[in-house]
Amino acid sequence: MQICRTRFKKEIVTEFVTPSNKKSRKVMIFCSGIPSVPCKDDVLEFWAKKGYWTFFPRYRGTWESEGTFLATSLEQDILDVIDSLSSHFTDYWSGKSYQVQPKSVVVVGSSFGGPAAILASRDPRVNKSICISPVVDWQAEDKSEPLDELYVFLREAYGCAYRLNRQSWNKLAKGNFYNPARHIEEINGQKIMIFHAKDDDIVKIKPVVKFASKTGAHFIVLNKGGHLSSSMLMNNRYYRKVEKFLKEV
Repeated sequence: MQICRTRFKKEIVTEFVTPSNKKSRKVMIFCSGIPSVPCKDDVLEFWAKKGYWTFFPRYRGTWESEGTFLATSLEQDILDVIDSLSSHFTDYWSGKSYQVQPKSVVVVGSSFGGPAAILASRDPRVNKSICISPVVDWQAEDKSEPLDELYVFLREAYGCAYRLNRQSWNKLAKGNFYNPARHIEEINGQKIMIFHAKDDDIVKIKPVVKFASKTGAHFIVLNKGGHLSSSMLMNNRYYRKVEKFLKEV
């Protein structure tokens, strides 16, 4: 299957794969963790074969996209992609134009992208969100200054791949920005499925347990697996669980 490439809102560079049935109106959008190399070809193709239009946007201010990273909460990038689907968008490789009138939208977010999937679920156009090892409360993650360490690492190890500044980054630690824990009352847990491993040393499971309990999210706990990624959704064991969850769409 061909990996296509387009740009939404003149800023958000996005890879996408078309399903074999171009009349399909099912959409799946992937929100990556950071830092990561933007390559989800296998996962995009896997779900496209299941009948979804699959999209992998680069957040504003990252990789090929325009803007400054975290100038706005990342779920806005996802909602802007949804806004744009019903208009014509062009694959730059082939020059072909496409248009989708979504009947259902699923947002998949892993790690740093987990809050984007959770917060986007508040939009009525988003039917379901699948979250894999998601951060749910930035203040709960604030031990031994990991956010400060990650900021320095991004600047030094990834350079211009993440165009960010200290002022925008510091909004995370304050807890009011891009933080699902501050929006508990607005979140319908029935729209959310969470996968998390007990031995995840990067995003601890305890805050996620609390969040899932408060929101009523579908919560699947793995005894082992470490920091999970969206590639797990191609594993038949977990695919079957997600497929059952999505049938409710």
